[in-house]
Amino acid sequence: MNRRLEGAMALLAARPARKADSARAGEPFPMIEARRIVKVFRNAAGEFHALKGVDLTVRRGEFVAIIGKSGSGKSTLLNMITGIDHPTSGQMRVNGMDIYGSMNESQRSRWRGRNLGVVFQFFQLIPTLSLLENVMLPMDLAGVYPFEERPRRARELLAQVGLENEADKRPGLVSTGQQQAAAIARALACDPPLIVADEPTGNLDSRSAQRIIELFEELAAAGKTLVIVTHDPSMMAHARRTIVISDGELVDEAVSRALPRLSHRRMLEVSKQARRAEFNPGQVVVEVGQPVTALGIVRRGWVEAVALTEQGERVVATLGAGEMAGVSQVRRGRPAPLRLRAGQEPVEMLWLEADRAVAVLEEAGVNESG
Repeated sequence: MNRRLEGAMALLAARPARKADSARAGEPFPMIEARRIVKVFRNAAGEFHALKGVDLTVRRGEFVAIIGKSGSGKSTLLNMITGIDHPTSGQMRVNGMDIYGSMNESQRSRWRGRNLGVVFQFFQLIPTLSLLENVMLPMDLAGVYPFEERPRRARELLAQVGLENEADKRPGLVSTGQQQAAAIARALACDPPLIVADEPTGNLDSRSAQRIIELFEELAAAGKTLVIVTHDPSMMAHARRTIVISDGELVDEAVSRALPRLSHRRMLEVSKQARRAEFNPGQVVVEVGQPVTALGIVRRGWVEAVALTEQGERVVATLGAGEMAGVSQVRRGRPAPLRLRAGQEPVEMLWLEADRAVAVLEEAGVNESG
């Protein structure tokens, strides 16, 4: 909590809302738009629903971490984004293209070469080629850059990841961290706008992993869009957005941000149980003295906590996406001591009824002071 408000509504980790949380003005279309993506695997034992109607939007320039338990569907989702696998149903648009509805396999392969850089957990470098040749290969396959420019560009990319002195070595003669750095250089070969990676630090020591994380931060700062499947807490800490997947479904991001200590399955339950409500700019969300019968979580936009004084209204705190209001009130059955109202943008709230909220707050280890 930014400011202690004696006798006022308990606000967890209040901070000024950032307009960057809203859709970016002027952006022509998101980098990734997944709509109702379903993936069903069938075998002799029956059907397994790996993805159950996933909706996901990733804006340009975002650094996104996707996390989840083993078997949750995170790698399957990554395969849907890259076009490596096909959804059973649903639509996937990447960089403006409907990659399953408008392209055949050959077209999708050519599109992937120019639009995606893929970094695998086990590097997938060709052992008989030098690091330089591995980085040049995507340029050869995609037919980008004049032939005579490709070696120079490959060397520049290897230098960017700290491998300028290892360019002519084969993968087996460098460390695992250097192999992963070379794989990142290869992913950048055709200057794709989107980089995806599946557990890129999973097989690296801590020093090598930190270098890879720094490389990803540099790429994000340069405007690349990054989507990383990871179990690495350090990677999650550096990502600008974390998406939790559980049993083939995405947890509401506001829930995962507000209640990070819950199990992923419990987060998903809360996401489904919470009811949604929308408010116009300036509209009162909760009035002073009103019974607080539900825990509020800001899902979109921001709200202002307003004290009513003899001098008029005074905004004492703001709550942005993923922050909660009414922690103390739902626990103690007290009325709202502050007016809660929408900020200067439309606001979407999630409401969890008090009886469920009390149990969830206990599970999540949330105290009343925030």
